[in-house]
Amino acid sequence: MSEIIELARRAREASYALADASRATKDAALHAMAAALREHTDAIVAANAVDVAAAREAGTPESTVDRLALNPARVDGMAAGLEQLAGLTDPVGEVVRGYTLPNGLELRQVRVPFGVVGIIYEARPNVTADAAGICLKSGNAVLLRGSSSAASSNEAIIAVLRDAAESTGLPADVIQGVATDRAAVKELMQARGLVDVLIPRGGAGLIQTVVGESSVPVIETGVGNCHVYIDSEADLDLGLEILLNSKTQRPSVCNAAESLLVHSAVAPEFLSRALPALAEAGVTVHGDPTVVAAGKDVVAATEEDFGTEYNSLDLSAAVVDSLEDAVQHIRRYSSGHTEAIITRSQSAARRFTQAVDSAAVVVNASTRFTDGGEFGFGAEIGISTQKLHVRGPMGLPEMTSTKYIVIGDGQVRT
Repeated sequence: MSEIIELARRAREASYALADASRATKDAALHAMAAALREHTDAIVAANAVDVAAAREAGTPESTVDRLALNPARVDGMAAGLEQLAGLTDPVGEVVRGYTLPNGLELRQVRVPFGVVGIIYEARPNVTADAAGICLKSGNAVLLRGSSSAASSNEAIIAVLRDAAESTGLPADVIQGVATDRAAVKELMQARGLVDVLIPRGGAGLIQTVVGESSVPVIETGVGNCHVYIDSEADLDLGLEILLNSKTQRPSVCNAAESLLVHSAVAPEFLSRALPALAEAGVTVHGDPTVVAAGKDVVAATEEDFGTEYNSLDLSAAVVDSLEDAVQHIRRYSSGHTEAIITRSQSAARRFTQAVDSAAVVVNASTRFTDGGEFGFGAEIGISTQKLHVRGPMGLPEMTSTKYIVIGDGQVRT
């Protein structure tokens, strides 16, 4: 029996115990996991330093290093996320709908765990704690396959979490790490029957590989080519503040803005203010001819730029003649993650939210709010850009399936 199949079988056995666990037991485990992360912060940060040093030695871009790096504050944030999960309602057993049929049968549709969830993700070791916590709370055993660039960090975090979960009476195997070599990943993607669902979280290449090669059902999390559109009736002060926050607050994450669209009616005034502000913030703007003409430091955009998730201090920009042109641009280039409109017009906001087909459409606020924590879901598994099963931030209810419970008193079908 291969190592991956053995891990999956152990996860399957552990999932049965976890599915039967009470909310009190799961919450106790989450609190224990949070306390253990804080207690072992120094060891986790030291393990992470090995990964960060290797990444820099390999010439990894600083934006990627930022996603990889941990410090005591980030470890504390991971712990706080687990504690927040403990305070949320347990989705398992929730009645989605229920009624009595004309023949007297009582019908209930209730939430149940998937069972065993495999998560394949890149770089960010905080995902390890987030994913372990949200899977545990939703009753799922989890197989965690992080990237080789975070191997030391993930190994340290998983060891801490396993011990903490076991200390509260749950099987340690509700949380397991998977080797980072390609053979192990391929085997994980083929473990249909032992693994119930796979969730890839990372760049487009990783996601497409998992979607294309997996025989296990996949929930696709998407890349974030997110747009901010400055409408002809926008409050330009508000628009500039939202643009800068969307782009620069943390440029390496999937809900950071990657593209700016400006209505031609306000483009001269807005760009005269926005381009210097973006330059001061270190942002390189890749613009269409109108944007290039408006600023001396603007780089001419290519077709590829408008479809790129930079994950860096780069931003594509174009001027459009109407809201409909903005919608058409978004339909052509968006990854379906998050798009924002800045406008004082209710009709423009209504048209934009109706016409733009993304997981989240935002009016007069930063794209950075498309996040499980910000939406009040607790730590998230990822942000789904597909349309089946779930879409948007994946919190606790999104990590469950359902089953029907039918109660009768002797009914037979005629």
